[in-house]
Amino acid sequence: MRAAEAAGTPARVFRILHVSTGNVCRSPITERLTRQALDERLGPFARGLVVESAGTWGHEGAPMEEHAAQLLAEYGADPGGFTGRELLDEHVVQADLVLTATRDHRAQVISMGHSAGLRTFTLKEFTRLVRAIDMATLPAAESPEGLVERARALARAAAALRGWLLAPTAEADEVQDPYGAPLPYFRSVGEEIRTALEPVVTALTGVPPRRAQARHALR
Repeated sequence: MRAAEAAGTPARVFRILHVSTGNVCRSPITERLTRQALDERLGPFARGLVVESAGTWGHEGAPMEEHAAQLLAEYGADPGGFTGRELLDEHVVQADLVLTATRDHRAQVISMGHSAGLRTFTLKEFTRLVRAIDMATLPAAESPEGLVERARALARAAAALRGWLLAPTAEADEVQDPYGAPLPYFRSVGEEIRTALEPVVTALTGVPPRRAQARHALR
């Protein structure tokens, strides 16, 4: 059982699964940045959204890559207690939303079956679709149950738009692998991931990032 499933997690949850290749770089970074953003905006209320990760060629039990952990620490996110996982059928079955680093990862998840096609996107693809959704059409996240229903409605709305809003290029929907690269490249990938996550977390929670809230309060 992972930290996100600790005591106190509501019975009804929405599970987000981040997928990359080895589950030591991109997907751990995305998992922990997602958790950080959810906790900042919702506090304990965020327990209704369970965030995990795995790798299509996951290094089972491996620690997070050193540069990935350092990057998370620089963002103030928690890199501790992480161990890599190989993507299994049960992970896909349990996930309500699967966000992958690349189109190849998405294809691999979908090839596992379990009706994964409608709930599996690359992270950047999902971001692009979310930006086109009218947030006023989503349920309000005013309770733990409402938060789960909002997340489910968001995933359905994104799936409905997929065939209508195409990426300008294939590469536009992908996050490149920083494994083995120097720390500055990890930082660029981390910023790419964080930028893609921001509208997704805002849509899931209905709560803008803190800096946006601060700007609003000063007006």
